[in-house]
Amino acid sequence: MSFASLRLQVIANHLGDPLEVTTKAASKSTMSDNPLTSHVLDTATGQPAANMRIVLHKLQGDTWQEITTKNTNCDGRAGYFIPKEAFTQGTYKMLFDTGAYFKKLAVKGFYPYVEIVFVIENPGEHYHVPLLISPYGYSTYRGS
Repeated sequence: MSFASLRLQVIANHLGDPLEVTTKAASKSTMSDNPLTSHVLDTATGQPAANMRIVLHKLQGDTWQEITTKNTNCDGRAGYFIPKEAFTQGTYKMLFDTGAYFKKLAVKGFYPYVEIVFVIENPGEHYHVPLLISPYGYSTYRGS
């Protein structure tokens, strides 16, 4: 292959579909090293909820202990909340800062935050907590 052909191939690779590149990169990492993920979609706009703050807590006795804070990426996704070694059975909570998200969009909303409480019974499995939001409603389910 000539230098010019090689250079064109490198440029073509850089111009490839970013979603395909991201998907390939994500598929290379196993879910076992990322036991807990989330995805937030804004159903009012039909777009991912980018840069939304999510705070993960774990219930210790009667007290919620904050574990970490993450922001969703441009695709509305967040992961690596907790190392697999620290991911144990118990009750967890994700607090989604919907108020700040809608304020940045200059949209009046009804819910200042959304808390999703869930129970981890088998920490060896992957858990995905999606959130569908709009200014006046939200929905969630256990994702895959």
